[in-house]
Amino acid sequence: MRLLKLRTATVVVLLSCSLLAHAAPNLNAPLPVAADVKVGRLPNGLTYYIKQNARPAQRLELRLVVKAGSMLEDDDQRGLAHFTEHMAFNGSTNFKRHALVSYLQSIGVKFGADLNAYTSFDETVYTLPLPIDKKENLEQGFLVLEDWAHGVAFNDADIERERDIVLEELRLRGGTGAMQALYAKQYNGARYAERMPIGTEESLKKFTPDAVRRFYRDWYRPDLMAVVVVGDIEPAEAEQLVHKHFGKLKGPAAPRARNYVDLPPYTASEALVQRFREIASDTVTIFYPAEQRRPDSTVADYRAHLIERLYTAMLALRLAELSQGANPPFVRAASVKAASAPGYRAFQSTAVLGKGGAEPAVTALVQESERARRHGFTAAELDRAKKSVLNAAESRYQERATGDSSTLVGALVRNFLLGEPIPGPVYEVELQRELLPAIALDEVNQAVREAVQSGQHKLLVYRGGARADVRAPSRSALLAAAAAAEAAPLQPLVEKVYGASLMEAPPKPGAIVKERVDAALGTTELTLENGVRVVLRPTAFKNNQVLLGGFRQGGQSLYDAADLNSARLASGLVSQMGLLDYAPIELAKVLAGKTVQANVEINELYENVNASAATAEVETMLQLVHLRFTRPRKDDKLFASLIAKQREGARARAASSDAVFGDRVAGAIYNDHPLLPRLMLPADYDKLKLERVAEIYQERFSSAKDFTFVLVGSFEVAKLKPLLAAYLGSLPVPDIATAMRDRGMRPAAGVIKTDMYRGAELKSRVSLRFASEAPYSEDEALRVRALGELLNIKLVEVLREDKGLLYSGSFSGRMNKLPYGRVLFSANLPCASGSVPQVIAATMDVLKKMQAQGPDPADLAKVKANWSNTYRRALQENSYWLAGLQAAYADGGDPGLLLREEQRIAALTPAELQEAARRYIKFDNYVQAVLHPEPK
Repeated sequence: MRLLKLRTATVVVLLSCSLLAHAAPNLNAPLPVAADVKVGRLPNGLTYYIKQNARPAQRLELRLVVKAGSMLEDDDQRGLAHFTEHMAFNGSTNFKRHALVSYLQSIGVKFGADLNAYTSFDETVYTLPLPIDKKENLEQGFLVLEDWAHGVAFNDADIERERDIVLEELRLRGGTGAMQALYAKQYNGARYAERMPIGTEESLKKFTPDAVRRFYRDWYRPDLMAVVVVGDIEPAEAEQLVHKHFGKLKGPAAPRARNYVDLPPYTASEALVQRFREIASDTVTIFYPAEQRRPDSTVADYRAHLIERLYTAMLALRLAELSQGANPPFVRAASVKAASAPGYRAFQSTAVLGKGGAEPAVTALVQESERARRHGFTAAELDRAKKSVLNAAESRYQERATGDSSTLVGALVRNFLLGEPIPGPVYEVELQRELLPAIALDEVNQAVREAVQSGQHKLLVYRGGARADVRAPSRSALLAAAAAAEAAPLQPLVEKVYGASLMEAPPKPGAIVKERVDAALGTTELTLENGVRVVLRPTAFKNNQVLLGGFRQGGQSLYDAADLNSARLASGLVSQMGLLDYAPIELAKVLAGKTVQANVEINELYENVNASAATAEVETMLQLVHLRFTRPRKDDKLFASLIAKQREGARARAASSDAVFGDRVAGAIYNDHPLLPRLMLPADYDKLKLERVAEIYQERFSSAKDFTFVLVGSFEVAKLKPLLAAYLGSLPVPDIATAMRDRGMRPAAGVIKTDMYRGAELKSRVSLRFASEAPYSEDEALRVRALGELLNIKLVEVLREDKGLLYSGSFSGRMNKLPYGRVLFSANLPCASGSVPQVIAATMDVLKKMQAQGPDPADLAKVKANWSNTYRRALQENSYWLAGLQAAYADGGDPGLLLREEQRIAALTPAELQEAARRYIKFDNYVQAVLHPEPK
């Protein structure tokens, strides 16, 4: 359970928190509902939640939550809970077929990215982020939710059209047989395996329109619904709208019982082995028995949950340390205790496998759980875990007035669905401050013994690739490995003592030699004695966040083919070996309880630094940045371990049709240029040497010459200056090459068509690329991006809604300035293998119509509205200012454009976008690549 992100601001709650500080909390006391959250129930049984929140301004997050999912389907309704969700966007009482999506797009709500829904086993949730700068939007938004609740049309013709789209979604997912087999074992015969939300091909082809109408009639009823309203609205107005739109809903006269499934206990340990032609990574998971658990409702429940969080955090750190050994048993692993079904929680451990395969991973997972059960954790481990847990609560408390509505709404949804408490961050931080110090090591260790009991029946699941280089374990081998690990003698962990800080004293500072203030942008630009430039933009968007980005030209462009892969991986590999004398896991222990990180990157054209911190940890962040330049760490054994892990990832990618196909497309665009970064194969990792990788890292980061750093967030410039002078002003700046190199990669000329036959699934992927050189300008880049958005809207309309040829697809355009001006339009269209010719023909027709007729003014208005809404929100986000300032300074652009984006958006015209389509989409110069399934 994620801790909750709600703001409490009333005197009553503040008083209760104050009392907590003076007396031990009453463990039997009920957890309160945050005072700024209104929870109500209409006479018809509908629940509603209202929370006023000012960020972003003039915007609401609306949710319709229905306690109905695929588990409630009758035998003739498999897949129809999900189908019902689809139909909610295909016509209703007040919005005919495409009118709902079209209206919402017209006010800036983007279908898919903003407007969306999901269906699971036990719930369906509809998402509507709503701009309310106009009063009519507010009324219409609630009308949309009302129609979803009881006014979906379910016209026969629309049902038949949507049937093709959902069947295409099923094909895109590659079927559900493997997941059904897994759920049959995981839930020990409970109904979950028989009610996959997507349904079956047979059921989707054969269901009758009356069957889906019956599901809607039976289960979309007020006693199973909640309306959630979070955002910039007076609670009384929101409550009035809820009563107006939902008070008239009526439930059925004889409602069907809404029951939840019981999970039978495991009666024996079992194993399941599943193999796939393509899988992202080979994994093994150990499922422990699920236990019934009522939702947390009292302080005692909350305290028990805190203990759970503490021991899973400590176990996670132990597993991470194992993964960094010389010959790790897995690539990475995690153990958690989480909800497995409504009313149940279960402990489980999962590992991504390395070259050793499944048995060593099973041994390590079981042994570490067993070691914790037998010997418990150490006092130092518990102290670090408490610091981390409390630090997270403190951060939420600090940001209680600056949280985005989209991040706050989820807790209210979970309260309705799962009963998760919503006491608010003020109450929660005070409660944790009181509870955590009193949680003793002995009771944490006892909780581990109860969660991981000796001799428990378990389910072990292996999911791996069906490749010649992968040895799948037998079921008996998995069970034997677990049994042997549980019985093996184990020693308690010996805790190493670590230092309390990274640097005993700051380095000798460099002077600030120049300062320039831009009042309009709100920036202060400093030049330090060593030539490093620092751009500062203090904000009040977050109370406890500072973001840092650094950059300099150069990057991989300075290296020839022989060193290209070493340059691509140097920053990641060296960063993962730690700093000073600290291995990564040791560094994590030193930084326990702090919100801070700093990493570096060598990308195609730049060296970058990315860092962030809570305001109180800015000095630690700058120390980490300084040390990334001056004290990287080398570790032969860890390097070998990292290479082994990445080699295993490369094996999986080499077996992935999508990854190999993407590499083929890139090669076709750039004529297989020798300096084009390609898909790395396992053999490529064998050629990497620590000496050369570390040398390249040193070549790029031993000097901070020509670096610019941008800092955005909650800080005072005057207080930051001495720290910048000390940690950035003292960075060494020996002379090195700092200009990117144009490596001569240019788009291939002419029409290039390539077909690839891989994979057994009956699905294909069409990729179209229109690439060309063009002089760069900011206005032209905006036109290119807008044209991509317009074509995406039209392709979804034609290929999905009108023709039913695909479930999802995308079209986008982008323009780059460096190392030369260029434009790339990309279409990615997954579809049924038999539909490829129609998909290509329909796409080409859409592109030609754009050239001949230009964009529909209504579509352009939709793009403008969405972009303007997005821009207004972005202006209040630190990440927007960081990215925008970095981009402007890196490319030599005008930072002032960050303040003029809305005017530039408004100035876009259909005529100039039609001309852009004619200029860049050339039917005698493009790449057409198609991924087909292998012939039978």
